[in-house]
Amino acid sequence: MATNPIAPRIAPVDLPLEDFPASTVPSDGAHVVDPDFRPRRAQLQLGVKYAVKDGRPLHLHLLFPPGHDSGSSPVPIVVFVQGSAWFEQQHGHSLLPMAAIAERGFAVVMVEYRPSPVAAFPAQIRDLNTALSYVRTNAASWGCDGNQLVLWGDSSGGHTVSLAALAQHDPGFFDESPPTQTPDGEAPEAGSIACVVDYFGPVDIALMSTEPSTMDHGGPRSPEGMLIGGHNVDLSPELVGPTVVTGYIDPSREAPPFPITHGTKDRLVPFGQSVLLWRALQEAGHEARFYRLEGADHGGEPFWAPSFLDLVEAFIRAHVAG
Repeated sequence: MATNPIAPRIAPVDLPLEDFPASTVPSDGAHVVDPDFRPRRAQLQLGVKYAVKDGRPLHLHLLFPPGHDSGSSPVPIVVFVQGSAWFEQQHGHSLLPMAAIAERGFAVVMVEYRPSPVAAFPAQIRDLNTALSYVRTNAASWGCDGNQLVLWGDSSGGHTVSLAALAQHDPGFFDESPPTQTPDGEAPEAGSIACVVDYFGPVDIALMSTEPSTMDHGGPRSPEGMLIGGHNVDLSPELVGPTVVTGYIDPSREAPPFPITHGTKDRLVPFGQSVLLWRALQEAGHEARFYRLEGADHGGEPFWAPSFLDLVEAFIRAHVAG
C-alpha cells in the first residue's frame, strides 16, 4: 500500500542528549514540567552467571548506586546472601531492601547458592566462596572496590556468610583453592572481609530446638536435617559439627568485625542463636556488636527501617577502608 508522508523523512543521527534537538511539534495547552534529572534509584543487572555446579547455573544479581558506572569512583561492595532455610532462594524478597542499600552508596551483589536438596552442606559456603572470587576478579570493571568486601546475610544466609568469613582458609569450604596466606598467616588484602552483617542467622543447629519455635528443627526433612543431607540432627553429631559457626571462632584466628541483629520473638530461628555467636566472638577477643530488636519476628520491616539501617551503615562505614 502506498504511503503519503506528511513530511520529509529524517535520517537517524546518534547524538548525546545535550545536542539532540527538542521537539517542535505544537502542543499548546500541555502542562509544562521541568524534569529533575538527579539520579536517585539503584541500577540493576540481574542474572549474571558466575558458575555452573551439579549442572545448575548459579547467578549473581548486581545493584549499583544511583548514577554509578564503570568510570565512577570505586564504591564498596556488599555481598548479600538471601536466606531460604537453605532451600531454593527467592531473591525477590530482598531485592527492594538491597536496592535501598545500593541507594546509600554501596554496590550490592546478591549471591545464589545451591539449595540443600540439590547439594548438602558445605555446598552453600563453597558457592559463596566461588562467588567472592568472581566478584574480586570483576570488581574493577564494575567501578567497585574489591579489596575489602562486606558480607551480609539473613537467616540461612547469615549462617553462610558467617562461616565463609570465619573459615576463609579452610580448604573444605572451597571448590577452588582458598586465598593464599601471607607469611605471617593473615589473609592478603585482596582476600580480606571488612565486616560481616549477620541478620538472625542459625549458629548451632543442634541447639535450635532448645527454645520455642513454630517449626521442626531436628527431623530428617527439617531445614537443618536437609542441610546435612536428610539426616536426623540429634542422631548425626558428626555431620552437625562442621556446620556450627562457633566451632571456627578462636582467639588465635583472625575474625572480621560482626554486627549481629535478632528479634526477641523470632519464631523460626531462636533468639539465643545470635547470643551464642555474640558471646563466642567477645570471649575470643573479636569485635562484635549485638542489636536486640524487642518484639521483632524473623525478619520484616524492623530490620529494614531507615533508622535501623542507619546503625548498620555506620558500623560498615567505620570498617571499610577509605
